[in-house]
Formats: sequence, structure tokens, C-alpha cells
Amino acid sequence: MTARPLLRIGPVRRFTRNRILPVDILGRPLLLKYTRDRDEAREEIRGHARLAGHYRVPALHAHLRVPGGHLLAYERLPGGRDRGLLLDLLNRDEAGGDLRAYMEQLTAAYRRIVPATAARTDPARIVQKLYGDRAAPGGRLDTYYAGRDFLLADGLVDIPISRLGAHTLILNGRRHRLDWDATLCGLRAHFSTGRPVWAALTQGDPTDVNLADPLAWFDYDTAGMNSVFGEFANFLWYASVLGGWLIPTYNPTAFADHPATFAHVPVNAPEIRRVDVDRTTSTIHIDYVSRLSPPRRTAVAMYWAGLVRPVVDRLCPGADVASLLRPYLAMRILGVYTLAELAPEDRLVLVVRLAEAMSAAFDPTTYFIPMEAPCPAP
Repeated sequence: MTARPLLRIGPVRRFTRNRILPVDILGRPLLLKYTRDRDEAREEIRGHARLAGHYRVPALHAHLRVPGGHLLAYERLPGGRDRGLLLDLLNRDEAGGDLRAYMEQLTAAYRRIVPATAARTDPARIVQKLYGDRAAPGGRLDTYYAGRDFLLADGLVDIPISRLGAHTLILNGRRHRLDWDATLCGLRAHFSTGRPVWAALTQGDPTDVNLADPLAWFDYDTAGMNSVFGEFANFLWYASVLGGWLIPTYNPTAFADHPATFAHVPVNAPEIRRVDVDRTTSTIHIDYVSRLSPPRRTAVAMYWAGLVRPVVDRLCPGADVASLLRPYLAMRILGVYTLAELAPEDRLVLVVRLAEAMSAAFDPTTYFIPMEAPCPAP
């Protein structure tokens, strides 16, 4: 009989500022999470406790202070190379029955929990980390953009972002205008009003790496009463843009255990087809294609039809969903990466997507689920 090792340690993985380490102690699989931030560790522990009675979450066996930070020991769910996450169901050439079954289970869980816990809530009583805190003085909007100007896309559109409002944007044949400073001011004002918002008990950061397969929820420092429309914007933007294209491009180490992600980046990456600047009329023509793989298209469509639409119809029937999603979507576009530090074409794509989101003609159904082969309008 082969003796079982008392201790087995897997490779350390880095996710943002945290470290994740799989270990086996006396045959028990654990996942150790190390964070330097005391407040973040405290929120993680509280968030896990809030979710535990409503969502399937791995058991938290222990948490303790260690030199330089905090260590949390979780039950380790089954997984491995290219398996164990919603991400892995999305990293396929076609949308299979297992993905459809997963999305049905996911949306059914939210349809049960969100209305049961939802209430019009003072923003001071909801989790603000991803939205309100980033829009507040000293938050990411200030850190990333205050007092900073940069070109729209070096070598492609050599116009400072501060001057964009003086130009007309023709995006795939449709007319838009985006005033950069007014957009930032509007977001700061929106998230500082103090007006009650629809909030519900959720994990708060529902990305395809925070959702396990079989269904469970990871990562709890944003768990609690979250804006319902912030929750929706987060999943929709991550599934349609961040998870399949932008984050694998700029943070590839996060996908070390899921390398199939990289093979699918080309089918999820947008493509700039045409850029023309007419300085005599202050007009910028941009044609681009927004791509989405069949699995991601299916996941987004099922999330919209199976969750967003039914919850909106129940909580606020007749509401203008586009207007309610817009500020949260804009914060996801601006508050994850500093636009100035992205490659010029990637920066240009995000500015275009921001302009479309801020437009009065913003339609979430076509925005998040683009046509298979979009053609510029004549």
C-alpha cells in the first residue's frame, strides 16, 4: 500500500493582489487564500457568512493572521487544468448542453434569491467597492484619470481624449458624441447622490472565474447587499468583453490553470476595420467588429432572458433598463484598467464602447449580444 503524503502543496497562483495556494493536508483538499489587506480579509469573511445560507459556497475552515497579511483556508472544490469553472464551459468552440444546463441553474438560483432579498436601499448600506468607492474622491476615477490627458489612440487617432467632445463620432455608420470630462463628472455625481437603489444579496463580482462548475460561488469581499443593476452590468460586461479578451490579454497569469482561454481570445477580440479623421469637419469615422464566441453569446443571451428581464419585470416593471445599467457599465469600462495604459487599438475600442453605452440610443440587447456579422450602416 502506498502511503498518502501528509502534506501536498500545489503551485501558487496570483489573482490581483492575492495569492491562491492549493494544498492537501492528511488527504483533505484545501484552498489557501493569502491577502495583505486586513479590511479586505475582514470583508471576505463577512461576505462568506452572508452568502452561506443562500448560495452554494465552499466551507471556510479557518482564518488567521500571518506575517504581512491574512490567510483563509477554504474547502477546495473539484477542478484542475481547464476544468472546474464556468470559464471552462465558455472556452469551447460551440455552446454545449452542459453550458445551457449550467446557465439555467445559475439564472434559476438568482431568480429565487434576488427578488426574495431585494429592497430599495440607501447606497450607504450596500457594497460600494466596485462602483461607489471607485467614483468617490480618491477612488479609481481620480487615480486613473484626474488631471490626466492622453491620445485617443496613438498613431490612429492623435486627438487628446479631453478634446473628444468637440468631435462627432461615426461608429459603424451611426452618429455619436462623447464629452470625456462631462462623462467623468456625471459618473461621480451619479454615485454620490444618495438616492436609494434596488439592491439584493449577491456575491457582487459574478465573473466566469468566480463561478464554479458544478455551480458554486467564489470570492466574497464584495458579497452582501449589492446594486441589482451593478450585478447585471458586471456579469454582462465580463462575459462579453473582459473574460474572453481583455483580461487574458493583460493579465494572462490569472489563466495559468485554464490555458484553453488563450486559444479562444481571437474569436472574442474586437477588430478595428477603419479609422478616418476628417479635421475639416471634426469628424472621426470608426468601423469595428465586436466578436463573441458561440458559448459566450449563449451565456449572455440566457443570462439576459433568464435573469435580467424577469427580475426587472418583477422589481420595476416598465423601467428603462438601459438607463439603469448605463452608469454601472461605464464604471466597468473605466474602472478596471486605466485606458491610457492599454495598447492604442484596445483603448480605442473601449472608448468606442463607452460612447455607445453613453448614447441615448444604447440598447443592451444588441450591445452585449452583437450581430453575428455586423456591417457598417451606409
